[in-house]
Amino acid sequence: MNRSRFFASVRTSLFGGSLTASQVQGMEAILDEAAKAVIDSRWLAYMLATGFHETARTMQPVIETRQPDEATNPTVDKAIARLESSWAKGRMPWVKSAYWRKDAQGKSWLGRGLVQLTHKANYERMGPLVGADLVGNPDLAMRDDVAVKIMFEGMARGLFTTKKLGDYFTVKGEDWAGARKIINGTDQAEKIAGYGRLFLKALQA
Repeated sequence: MNRSRFFASVRTSLFGGSLTASQVQGMEAILDEAAKAVIDSRWLAYMLATGFHETARTMQPVIETRQPDEATNPTVDKAIARLESSWAKGRMPWVKSAYWRKDAQGKSWLGRGLVQLTHKANYERMGPLVGADLVGNPDLAMRDDVAVKIMFEGMARGLFTTKKLGDYFTVKGEDWAGARKIINGTDQAEKIAGYGRLFLKALQA
């Protein structure tokens, strides 16, 4: 692929005409990881689209509850307080347990990364796959290289919801909207599908 053309394309189609250095760096990290193996360009496009959506277009690892108008990530304690408030007000009916609350070691297993990794069991499972001690230090999920690997491993293997990229992008066809089930049911599925198609167009520029 031609990266200059890729960035020229997404700059206008997805980022409103301008890109920050951190947005470029985030996408470069994803493209670099993809270059290590031959993967379907639609897989890569959908991962870029997922990162675009999940990080509120920053293309950088985020902590759960970060707002689009916040210049930086909230602290873990602030994120916990926000989650507790939403939980208490009944705004999270799909959540079965308060996974964000600190354990006996003072660690919180709230969402971190390009794709939100939550719950201790998922940190335990993902750590060996990405070569990072996520149980010893869950904040490693916020490191660029680790966050990218978590996204690749989770979406390719179906480790987030059991659904994987290969279920929706095959030699027989593609299901851009259905692919949202890899991450989060059907939430914003059509919107993210649109992002994915624009990323694919840029990859093919």
